[in-house]
Amino acid sequence: MTALRFVRKLAYANMLANDRLHEAVSQLEAEEFEAPRTGFFPSLAATLNHILIIDWFYVDALEGGDLGPKAWANQIPFPNQAELREAQLASDRRLLTFCLALNHENLDRPVSIHRAGRIQVERCDDVLSHLFQHQTHHRGQAHAMLAGTSIKPPQIDEFIVADDATSRSDVLQRLGISEAQVMNPSKA
Repeated sequence: MTALRFVRKLAYANMLANDRLHEAVSQLEAEEFEAPRTGFFPSLAATLNHILIIDWFYVDALEGGDLGPKAWANQIPFPNQAELREAQLASDRRLLTFCLALNHENLDRPVSIHRAGRIQVERCDDVLSHLFQHQTHHRGQAHAMLAGTSIKPPQIDEFIVADDATSRSDVLQRLGISEAQVMNPSKA
């Protein structure tokens, strides 16, 4: 697998896992969504908003923007599950579009990340790796928090290998993505 194919597959998997998690969370009453829970962030609302905020921060930097710390000026920009889900999907589509536009020559290009009082410069592929790891880390926490609610946590890791095709058809259909796009992202 080439690095470019890997990045694109991770962008698809990221979007599909986020959608399936948000589908489950959408079934919660607002009180359950906001209820205090054990995790790095104190609730599902805070955890899922954090994922989105950090996506904004890094996707903006990858695209050449200078949003920087303004991304987290509001720690809970979407207290409503439906609005948060829409915003996360928009961010995931933005990240996927960025990854599909990449080529082998620009995976190692420098990315300027605007931090408070400084600019951090990293390779594009390293920033993407970090972003996907961040997503996975906090999705896992949200998944565990969901286990403490009335809603069964969904399977969120069936998006990379061919054998899982039937298990992901629900999300692919909901998002209008074909199996070929996920399995052969280098042709997208």
